[in-house]
Parts: sequence; structure tokens; C-alpha cells
Amino acid sequence: MDELPKPRGRLTANRDLSGLTWLRVGGPAEWLFEPADVEDLSEFLSALDPAIPVFPLGVGSNLIVRDGGLPGVVIKLGRGFREIIIDGTHVSAGAAALDKHVAVKAADAGVDLTFLRTIPGSIGGAVRMNAGCYGSYMADYVVEIEVVLRDGIRETFDASQVGFGYRQTDLPDGCVVVAAHLDGRPGAPDDLHARMEEQLAKRDATQPTKELTAGSTFRNPAGYSSTGRADDVHDLKAWKVIDAAGMRGATRGGAQMSEMHSNFLINKGGASAADLEGLGEEVRKRVYETQGIELQWEIMRVGAPDRIP
Repeated sequence: MDELPKPRGRLTANRDLSGLTWLRVGGPAEWLFEPADVEDLSEFLSALDPAIPVFPLGVGSNLIVRDGGLPGVVIKLGRGFREIIIDGTHVSAGAAALDKHVAVKAADAGVDLTFLRTIPGSIGGAVRMNAGCYGSYMADYVVEIEVVLRDGIRETFDASQVGFGYRQTDLPDGCVVVAAHLDGRPGAPDDLHARMEEQLAKRDATQPTKELTAGSTFRNPAGYSSTGRADDVHDLKAWKVIDAAGMRGATRGGAQMSEMHSNFLINKGGASAADLEGLGEEVRKRVYETQGIELQWEIMRVGAPDRIP
């Protein structure tokens, strides 16, 4: 790769990414860039060869980085992108602010964004994936998002321009979300905190939160419970079809479909990215063979494999 622009932030060659993902797997980034602030990010991207790929990395909570690693520049936002500002029911959050921190700080101020409390990850990833739970999605709350485009130009998009869908958005390729502006709903702080405690208790009772996992592995089957609409009846869940295929507890190397919740792929220790992705593909194959349903990955998989899973 040609010599890269010199930023004010940190630029590290051949940076191992396994420690930056919740599943603790994956090869190195050719370059890892941690910008000092949004101006640093903008200037770096504007000077970076357009042919060099970039990949924004959040906290790695919904991600498998393949064993061969990622070419180009991986961008990880840090301290300069964590600010949370509340004005009435309007909440502005930097892309690196953790979802749970936004939910708690909003509740302290009497603003209901409680659905974010149990969503792993940061606001940038929550926007990009239209994260949601308990019938609420980011699309229900986002007013505007701020991004830096691949060419370094800073833009602000209205929510109507984002193209929110189920676990996806139509943001331009290579852009980096740097902040989101949300409108919450008013609520009594004590009630909001109590609701979040109930959500946490329910999550911990039903999901393998003590394991190395990346959250839900597959989307709920399309046409059954993946629309996010208020009239969605939630008749079929991914875990049900995985169970019906006999894949609860299935293993490959150090990877396992959780016994506690079969739609959670976990690293039991020593798993490679190929083990995890390969087991996921085996689950998809078995579900299709037994029920004719094609499960779609919810976990993002990126990078080059050392071998084909």
C-alpha cells in the first residue's frame, strides 16, 4: 500500500483485531486508524487514495472478522466521539457512545430511550443496523445523523434519507457515522430505570450473556417476524427453526450454538472465525434442508478467510 496520510490520531499497521471483537476472533487490519476527532477523520479520508477500502469498526459486538483479516484501513472511533448531550427530549450522541450509556443518561434526564439498554454496541452501529428490541427500532427515534463520506466530505442526513430497513440502512459505501440525533419520549426517571432493570433481568435469564458471543446470529425468518411493524405477529423465531433442525448445542471446533439460546453463536474457547462462520453455515443448511427456510445472517462477516469454512 502506498504511504498513507499522516493524521493527528493513531495509525497502526497490521493491528490484530481479535481483541476488538466480542467473539475474540479474527485476523489483522492492514491499518487501524483511530481519529482524534471528526476533523482529523475528514482530513484523513479526503487525502486517502480512493482505491483503498475503509471499514468502520464499532465495539465489535455484532461482527465476525475472518481469520485472514481486513485489507485497507479499519476506522475505530474513540474518546472524541462519545459525547452525549440532552436538551429536552432531544438526545445527541457521538457514534462511539455505548447504547447502554445513552439509555441510562437519557433516563436520568426523563427521556425514554430504554430500548437501547440491552442492545450491545455503540450508537454508530445501532444507526447503521437499525438496531432494535421490544418492538422499538432506531428508525423510530432518529431525526438526523452526521456522517463523513469516503471522500472526507461531512454530511448531515435527515432520517428520511437514511433508508431504514430491517437490520439495515442505505448509507453510502465507505461513509462513517460520527453522530446521531434522536428524539425520545418523556418519562419519569424512576420508571424508566425500573423498566431497564426488568429488561436486563429478562435478557440475563434467557441469553448467554456470560459467554463470548455476538448477539443474535440470524434474523428471524422473513415474512414471519422481521418487519418491525406494529402489526407484526412474531409467529416464528430463528431459534425455533434452529431447534427444529436439531442444531441447538451443535459444535464445530471451539464454536457452539448455545444450549441456552440456540440463536446465539458462542466461542467456547479457542474457536477460529472459520469455526464460527462454518457452524453458522451448517445451521443455515440444516434449517433449509429440514424446513425450506433460508436463514439470513444478522452477524456481519468481513475480511478474508485463511480457508473456506
